[in-house]
Amino acid sequence: MEVPVLAVAADNIQVPRQGKPVQRIAHRGAKREFPENTIPAFRRAFERGADAVELDVHATRDGVVVVHHDEVLHAAAGLPSARIADLTWAELRTVQLAPAIGVPTLTDVIAAAPASSTLYVEIKGAEIESLVAPILSRAAVACAVHSFDHEAIARIRGIAPGIPRGILFERTVPDLESVLARTGARDVWPHWSLIDAPLLSRAHELGARVIAWTVNDRAVAASLAAMGVDGLCGDDVRLFDDLGA
Repeated sequence: MEVPVLAVAADNIQVPRQGKPVQRIAHRGAKREFPENTIPAFRRAFERGADAVELDVHATRDGVVVVHHDEVLHAAAGLPSARIADLTWAELRTVQLAPAIGVPTLTDVIAAAPASSTLYVEIKGAEIESLVAPILSRAAVACAVHSFDHEAIARIRGIAPGIPRGILFERTVPDLESVLARTGARDVWPHWSLIDAPLLSRAHELGARVIAWTVNDRAVAASLAAMGVDGLCGDDVRLFDDLGA
């Protein structure tokens, strides 16, 4: 089948896995064992066999990129209703999510990752692409960005086109050709329930990879792997052992 040519240069497109093992991605690290999005959670995920981890980033008031899911630190963190964007790094670094476990910087997470691993960085904070891109560009491990905000991914393309990019979908998947043309994304991240054979076929025809999230059922993981997804992202990567080889 002839692959359609996108409307603009798809600088981030690459050939799908074609029989390679499905990539096992730990969603916010080993979040069932340690606080999510923390160094211990990421380290344990790699110990459990993860090929990659998925994480979320915001930026502090003074421009430090940090790894945390919510934009607000809740009372359990000791700072009720404090927005990360309103705090300095000096203030945020005093927060403990659990005894001796704090909010890490993106740089700290990169430094803790094995050389052979991949970090998938979801941009959560508003308009922080110019802060995130330089960190990923100089990282010693493989890194990629993704977001529900497809315009943020398009902006990253302009800032640092060499960083692999992805687009997230939760409820529906719009016209893939147009969104891939606009963002030059390499990866399509649909919620696992949206994935079927036609979607996979279309994404692969367009040269994109498909990564399913959040997969927490072994039977679902096996079905998706057999269907041909390129990556599985879930809360316990041990569910993905021996799939899609």
